[in-house]
Amino acid sequence: MTNVYSFDGILVFGLLFICTCAYLKKVPRLNSWLLSEKKGVWGVFYKAAVIGTRLHIAVAASCLVMAFYVIFLK
Repeated sequence: MTNVYSFDGILVFGLLFICTCAYLKKVPRLNSWLLSEKKGVWGVFYKAAVIGTRLHIAVAASCLVMAFYVIFLK
């Protein structure tokens, strides 16, 4: 179990958040509802979705490395 208050827990949370927002950007209803704001608190979802779509190869590689770390090394 990964603790959220440790450094690797924060990395896991960040990667899952970016992947989730990038996936929600592909759903039309959720894209217009959740990702329409580009500033403020709701803008974090939009920015995470942009990071997930533009850096999809790096995010996918980071997810694989983090999964290997959490499953086998921790």
